[in-house]
Amino acid sequence: MDNHATLLEQFQSRRSVRQFSREPVNLDDVRECIAIAGTAPSGANCQPWTFALVTSASVKRNIRLAAEKVEDQFYNSEATEAWREDLSDLRTGTEKAFLEEAPCLIVLFLQKYGRGRNGRKINHYYPGESLGMATGFLISALHLNGFCTLPYTPAPMGFIKDILDRPDNERPYLILPVGYPAPGWTPPQLKRKALDQILVEY
Repeated sequence: MDNHATLLEQFQSRRSVRQFSREPVNLDDVRECIAIAGTAPSGANCQPWTFALVTSASVKRNIRLAAEKVEDQFYNSEATEAWREDLSDLRTGTEKAFLEEAPCLIVLFLQKYGRGRNGRKINHYYPGESLGMATGFLISALHLNGFCTLPYTPAPMGFIKDILDRPDNERPYLILPVGYPAPGWTPPQLKRKALDQILVEY
């Protein structure tokens, strides 16, 4: 990132990328970003998250094929005309090549509850809110380290739990492809709301 840019300018430059270069990434840097995500606050300090780092080409391929089946169902049977119109500027569709093109995927799992050493069930408090904060930490850390991402949430996401063979106390929350933009990729022209449109002071 540009060290001379203000923090706001650095975050204003973040875009969701849907076309990735196959250029490899430094996985130690990615792991450090995941460690940063693990510092996020959580309800009763339960830390109700699991981060699955996927680099296997065959696993990424299986995730893509399963995701595209879900997307085909969504776009052809479930999405309303208004919804499809709202998505048109984002250039989305049923094809999800980025799930294979990106050098790695980070799959975030929400832990509905934990297990102690003796197998005792451990309650997790506000796991959705907690993992939401950790996700923000993770996306920010990746961006400030020069990586591009795409928060991807196919619905339903049960297929990825099966592919990665995760335990019953976890449910898929988000998929983050991580890497660099493909040559020639340009972001959609989107506008963010101004500060006076999102801030109310008392």
